[in-house]
Amino acid sequence: MSVTSTLERILPNGRIHLMVNLDEDEFRTYAGAGGETVCRTHGAVLGGPHAKATVIDTREQRCLATVDFKLGGAAPFFDLPLAEARDQLVGLEQLWGHGGGVLRERLLEAQTPRRKLQILEAVLLEQLVRPRMPDPAIALAASALDRGFSVSHVASRLGLLPKTFVRCFREHVGLSPKRFSRVRRLQRMVRSVRDPGSADWAEVAAEYGYTDQAHLIHDFRDLTGITPTAFRPRSAAECNHVPVVTFRR
Repeated sequence: MSVTSTLERILPNGRIHLMVNLDEDEFRTYAGAGGETVCRTHGAVLGGPHAKATVIDTREQRCLATVDFKLGGAAPFFDLPLAEARDQLVGLEQLWGHGGGVLRERLLEAQTPRRKLQILEAVLLEQLVRPRMPDPAIALAASALDRGFSVSHVASRLGLLPKTFVRCFREHVGLSPKRFSRVRRLQRMVRSVRDPGSADWAEVAAEYGYTDQAHLIHDFRDLTGITPTAFRPRSAAECNHVPVVTFRR
């Protein structure tokens, strides 16, 4: 029996990206304890916003063209409410019609990396449906939540009613402020844990504002699908990448 780990669990970070697979016309994500359920999408997709972990096949990461949007930066290019794409890969042909359907072929025909990037830029500009500059209030709010300020504190500092703040934030980011705050706390925490195997999780819970260790474990499992003690990233520098070990005879 051999051990293989071509599947990888990608921890959520709250961000949105566009991806085009230039190696094969497909993206695969996996569900279930051993990744036995496969979801296939065409090779040009909108990914995110990510609020839960996604299991991917690293074999399809050989050659990608990607756009990583700044917070609030994806909304101008899509009519679809971003919250509807949460934790999903959505084919660009569904969002942009013919232009999205042929984007991959256009990139494959381009002879140089520079030309591929020029095509990506041109297509994005063609798809603008709103002013391209993100709302500065949303950027400030996201930065404050990322630093650990509470949702109520941020809404108050912006002078917005709680419901108004939630609606505006979700419209621009695709996640509620509370969910975004939880995801960003997870990110701060995992970046600080150098050796998960010997970490004092009760101490970590206190440092990052969890009620107790049980609260940390529950939140960690809800966002990542694994417990803190099962958290074994690929490396300290790649704490968002956790190999999923499967067995083959």
